[in-house]
Amino acid sequence: MDILLDFNTVSTAVRLLLALLLGGLIGLERGIHGRAAGLRTHVLVSLGSCMTALIGLYIHQELGIGEQVTRIAAQVISGIGFLGAGTILVKNQSVITGLTTAAGVWCTAAIGIALGYGFYVGAILCSLVVIVTATVLTRLERRQKGIRHFYLELKDPNLVTKTIRQIQDRFPNVQAIEIVAPKSGLANVVGLSLTMAINFKIEEPYLTVLDEMDNVLFATED
Repeated sequence: MDILLDFNTVSTAVRLLLALLLGGLIGLERGIHGRAAGLRTHVLVSLGSCMTALIGLYIHQELGIGEQVTRIAAQVISGIGFLGAGTILVKNQSVITGLTTAAGVWCTAAIGIALGYGFYVGAILCSLVVIVTATVLTRLERRQKGIRHFYLELKDPNLVTKTIRQIQDRFPNVQAIEIVAPKSGLANVVGLSLTMAINFKIEEPYLTVLDEMDNVLFATED
């Protein structure tokens, strides 16, 4: 363990690889949900943050300048807010989306910095908590608020507007509709993310109705 805690070539490689892995795990979860900041964004944020911390250590140990150890990394925490702000959108009916992704990007930056300084345990534990929060707790929060999210893939990109109108006519309780990257990876298809306010007293076959629409390839609950 001493070699991993010291500043050397081996520890540098291990820290960057862990930044790649942990940032990738968080980004993968966001990418699965079709968010703009997905796998690549989180990996780059984690690697870049880790590298800034490593640069601070290099300046301190190799050049003998002590005050730079935390100063460079500190700018990442404030600067990453601009990247996170780019993932926050205000949609129709003042529905704000992207807050979880923005917070995830900020946490990924902190994880990368922790790895750069050699705080392995904190980085790994924080990554696990972030992933659990973004999956389990997000679904629990949606249930408490009476909100359900659905994902659809459309066969014909030319009929997107028509399909959206059909959905809004059938379900007036739709709060937001967002065009996202298709999860299937198929060519010439369009992904749609739906947010609906649910009345638990009224049971409707939401998924069945969406899946049976003409232009819908398949529908799943997100």
